[in-house]
Amino acid sequence: MDSVSQPGDIMIGVMLPIHMDKVYQQVFFTERPPGITCTMFHSESFEQFQALRFAVEEINRSHRILPNITLGFQVYDSCAALHQDLDGTLRLLTGAHVAIPNYRCLQDVPLSSIIGHSVSTHSILLAHILGLYRYPQISYFSTSPLLSDRVKFPSFFRTVPSDAFQSRGLAQLVLRFGWMWLGLVAVNNDYGQEALQLVKREIVKAGACVAFTESIIIGQADRNAPRLVKVIKESTATVVLVLANEIDFLPVLEEMLKENLTGKIFVASESWSTSSLISRGKSSTLLSGTIGLALHDGTIPGFESFLSEVHPGSSLGGDWVELFWEEKFGCKFPDDKNHSFPTKDCTGAERLDMSQNNNLQLRVTYNVYAAVHAVANTLNDLRGCRDGEGPFHNGSCADLLDFKPYQLLHYMKKVRVTLSSGRELYFDENGDPPATYDIVNWQLGSNNTVRHVKVGSYDTTGSSGQVFTINTSAILWATGDQQVPVSVCSQSCPPGFRKAAKNGEPVCCFHCVPCPQGEISNNTDMTDCHKCAWDEWPNPQKSRCLPKPVEYLSYDDPLGKIMTSMSIVSSLVPVAILRLYISYKTTPIVKANNYSLSCLLLLFLSFCFLCSLAFIGYPQPEKCLLRQVAFGMVFTFCMSCILAKTLMVVFAFMATKPNSTLKKWTCPWVSYIIIIACSLLQFILCIVWLSLSPPFPDINTQTHPGLIIVECNEGSPAAFWSMLGYLGLLASTSFVVAFLARGLPDSFNEAKFITFSMLAFLSVWLSYIPASLSTRGKYTVAMEIFAIQSSSWALVICMFLPKCFVILVRPNLNSRECLLRNDMRR
Repeated sequence: MDSVSQPGDIMIGVMLPIHMDKVYQQVFFTERPPGITCTMFHSESFEQFQALRFAVEEINRSHRILPNITLGFQVYDSCAALHQDLDGTLRLLTGAHVAIPNYRCLQDVPLSSIIGHSVSTHSILLAHILGLYRYPQISYFSTSPLLSDRVKFPSFFRTVPSDAFQSRGLAQLVLRFGWMWLGLVAVNNDYGQEALQLVKREIVKAGACVAFTESIIIGQADRNAPRLVKVIKESTATVVLVLANEIDFLPVLEEMLKENLTGKIFVASESWSTSSLISRGKSSTLLSGTIGLALHDGTIPGFESFLSEVHPGSSLGGDWVELFWEEKFGCKFPDDKNHSFPTKDCTGAERLDMSQNNNLQLRVTYNVYAAVHAVANTLNDLRGCRDGEGPFHNGSCADLLDFKPYQLLHYMKKVRVTLSSGRELYFDENGDPPATYDIVNWQLGSNNTVRHVKVGSYDTTGSSGQVFTINTSAILWATGDQQVPVSVCSQSCPPGFRKAAKNGEPVCCFHCVPCPQGEISNNTDMTDCHKCAWDEWPNPQKSRCLPKPVEYLSYDDPLGKIMTSMSIVSSLVPVAILRLYISYKTTPIVKANNYSLSCLLLLFLSFCFLCSLAFIGYPQPEKCLLRQVAFGMVFTFCMSCILAKTLMVVFAFMATKPNSTLKKWTCPWVSYIIIIACSLLQFILCIVWLSLSPPFPDINTQTHPGLIIVECNEGSPAAFWSMLGYLGLLASTSFVVAFLARGLPDSFNEAKFITFSMLAFLSVWLSYIPASLSTRGKYTVAMEIFAIQSSSWALVICMFLPKCFVILVRPNLNSRECLLRNDMRR
């Protein structure tokens, strides 16, 4: 197992994955497993190793921190293999190259703490062991929230935030761009699966949906890439959130390139959001437009110059430095085993210039630097203890060169370090630091190089409104513009529609259903439509409520104007005929047709036309109370007059017979009694109606939901139809009597005219009944006005027009001689 050490008075143990992969060999359980062959040198881990060296040298030169004390370190290459981590940890505890559990060989050189590992699963394994001894462990890249459990991991700390914070940040990032339909891909270890559950819960809680959930299987050489790429390719989700480290995600990217999979937007977790390994080469075009959370950027003053001085011949690290050199310059150092190289030889004379190094690569490196300073400041706090004031038994203090692990752990929990970036590093009760992330966007530059551009931040320590900030104008997507890609299962429902879930599919997959009648939705993607107020109605788009039109037969309405004009003009016709009758009251035709009853009838007919005006205009309480009663009483007087005229014709004929007893019934007072008696019954009915259930103004919103119909409620429909039925009874009686008397010998027999007038009257009102039941609102009122005027005109035309014709056009027929001549002919 490769390791590098630097002696000191106090040691720091470090587990670094200098190599990120290994050769996968078949294991047979009948023989000893083969040793590990590490592959894929990780230059960023080498930079982290150099940051460790730089921090230790910086502290050893400092007169403020641990003066006269030299820090040393021992670094093991874990090769990202669990059993390598276990072996290296036990060696660190032993202090020798052979692991001897529960024993430390170097008694005079205390082990302060262990920095590592970067992978959460590996850190969990180390934390179980180190927690038994209470050795402080500081991880610089393990983010699993499982590690915040102080009961299971009492001595674990980290300089990177927990995924509990990252999951909320990723959910906010996804929702900020309106991505409601996305896929989740996670590595199948503690980091990936725990982060997957947290992110999924936050995303679902925020209203988004997960199209698919797939795992990168680290136990397979291809990492399950073929299946993953197939699922991503077939999914309708445009956005894929990946929770994995760079080395495990790399085979998936290679498979995507092989399948020519494009058109997807990736959301990166902090474990690969600033990776230099996968942002180079062909995958750079595939990942252009990627957006994700990255560890907060920090600068290490003087570190670039320190890196520039690294050289294979003089720097600590041996083989690691040579591997770094070969990768940096694309050359190979010759050795005795193989002298044929496809590339040029490394001479050692190459000049290493780190001044153009991408500072974003130092995000994780900065956490290693911060971890070393946290250990040094903790040791310095322990050193500053005064006897009698210490935190241990009887106020005792720990010896700096002979302390116990639990004693340093006590100070580690309270340490506070001001870093070079100005941020303060401290650990909460769970060993977690303050959570601060940068939001980075992968933008493709010249020569297909990717720049990790900071476009926002996610700082849980920020003030309200400053926790999540993002500059959307600085983002470039894969298309090269700033148009945010769309990733939804179903297109948004516009205002006027609501979402209806599809059976068996997530809530983000839905149909857009129009709002029901009388309801609106004024925003997109509403799950329910809202009813308008009783006096409001939706616009045609059903996006907002408008005041309902108020409908009644008004004088300003064209129909109301026509009805008003007809009523007034028509009321003048009976008045004109009445004046004509008064002028010709001495003529035989006027005398023969009961002059007094005719005048009374004409007067009431004029009132019949005028009573229809009470039905026009806003339905006031007084108007509703009196209009039907006025109509009923006026028409009752007319029908009573006609019935009296009809009966008087019969009585007059019967009285001409010898010894007739009906002569006394031909007196004028008989006709008045008939009128009064018939009208009295209608009057009593109206009084009862007004007393028990009077008409009243009513607002009708049921007949036409989009209208407010202001109308008069008749109170008692039975009373209204009884009143109308009584009119029908009087008209029917008059019709029958007139029909039977139509053949009586008389020069001016009115029975025929009364028969036709009653027939027309009854026809109008019989037609009104079905017509009124089939109309609503102002048209019902208009229908009744039309019936009033039509029936009134029927009486005027049938009863008085022939007589007016004789009086005005044929005056020769209106004479006594003509009357006698007609009687002699009979």
